[in-house]
Amino acid sequence: MAHRDGDGWVECTCGSKHWGLHGAAGLLLVQNRKVLLQHRAPWVHNGDTWGIPGGARDSHETIIEAAAREAHEEVGIQVDAFTPITTHTVNHDLWEYNTVIAHAHENITTHAMNEESLQVEWVAIDSVSEKNLHPSFEKAWPELKALLFESGI
Repeated sequence: MAHRDGDGWVECTCGSKHWGLHGAAGLLLVQNRKVLLQHRAPWVHNGDTWGIPGGARDSHETIIEAAAREAHEEVGIQVDAFTPITTHTVNHDLWEYNTVIAHAHENITTHAMNEESLQVEWVAIDSVSEKNLHPSFEKAWPELKALLFESGI
């Protein structure tokens, strides 16, 4: 296992603290007009909300590597079970969050892998906003949804 040097909080110029010393990345999987959402455990930052698997990026990782590793750790997704389509970046000067939008292969399997997740669920794209979303994911969702449609999903 490679050295994990990304865990830690960054004090941002926006007035918030963000997780990931080198930024963070998440994986937005899409299949059959549904996206995979993770119900976060109550005890984690912004807990009891729905979002995508993701977390701190290590200094040696690409965006896709970080998103794939986090998705594997949190919801059991194998790195060869999806094909990246595009990325979306939320930039906060000193920190950024990168969402990898990817098409899930038909044989993909997912399940809550650790105590950070209560459950995972495939949710229809048009129903995502009905969930109690993680605040940052909720803010980014309109742009992410537009990217999904622009990508022909």
